[in-house]
Amino acid sequence: MATRKTTPVKPETIEPEMCTIDTRLNILSKVPFFASLSAADVGEVNKLFREQGYDPGKPIYFAGDPATHLYVVAVGKVKLLQHTLGGQDVLLDILTPGEFFGSLSVLGDEEFPDTAQTQTTCCILGITAKDFQTVLQCYPAVTLAALDKVSERLKAAHETLRQVSAHSVEQRIAAALLKLAEKLGEEQQEGLLIQMPLSRQDLAQMTGTTVETASRIMSQLQKDGLIHSGRQWVAITNVAKLESIATGE
Repeated sequence: MATRKTTPVKPETIEPEMCTIDTRLNILSKVPFFASLSAADVGEVNKLFREQGYDPGKPIYFAGDPATHLYVVAVGKVKLLQHTLGGQDVLLDILTPGEFFGSLSVLGDEEFPDTAQTQTTCCILGITAKDFQTVLQCYPAVTLAALDKVSERLKAAHETLRQVSAHSVEQRIAAALLKLAEKLGEEQQEGLLIQMPLSRQDLAQMTGTTVETASRIMSQLQKDGLIHSGRQWVAITNVAKLESIATGE
């Protein structure tokens, strides 16, 4: 009898508990707008962040909620989603440790522009508007860096939504796989393995399509030898060909 192939994705054994001080300092030092700060300054900034543990699939905030906190992923992975006028939930990004999300009025948002939901067990660091204002006053260089990064994320979200309406589903799925591989890819026997559980539902949300359509296209990509995939995992075996599909060449 045939046996089901086990997933090559490394399991994450994370408890929804408080992060260690070393984890907090290491993660905050990697946040783009804190990159110019000294280790001592990062230590001071760390004192203003509060942490919270989450189980998988839990909301952190919803689009339209008051933009009261800026968050940083310390442990685990977080999904950013946006609800379109057409009634679809589009998966904008999957964030990994060291990436920020959320927003504040000082950064130009009165409301959160997206919904944040944990994909895995997570430890999340958060800072309030008042405390972030303190950071900006003490370290003026953080202000421009933060505004630049928030602007970049907004442009990326707009591009994701534009692709949903302008590109074919096959192009969107190819682009989504390449984006995930760039961030989470790891060379393995199976190919360039996207090192995270990836369901057809996730792919459908990332590309504004149905689970059935995403499954059909993934099956065709595998049949054509461009990917290997199994239950909640994907490895790219022909990056160049997938890039050609993504760009419509």
